[in-house]
Amino acid sequence: MKRADVKRRTAEGVLFDTQIMVNPANTTQWIVLFKKEAGRSFFLVDEDEQVQTFASLDALMPELRALGIKRVEVQL
Repeated sequence: MKRADVKRRTAEGVLFDTQIMVNPANTTQWIVLFKKEAGRSFFLVDEDEQVQTFASLDALMPELRALGIKRVEVQL
């Protein structure tokens, strides 16, 4: 799911079950997963539909706040 879509939907009141986890392809990076009803899940992706990765949790938190995300679960 692209940033603009997440921001728009959170502004509309949609609540996501947001999880942050280590990127399985590169364990020095973090990725974001949004879970919705009926078992559907979406990764945070860029404009080219590539999964966004973050070097640290410190770099990731301002991004999530800017998207309107208020609660996350971190999986180590």
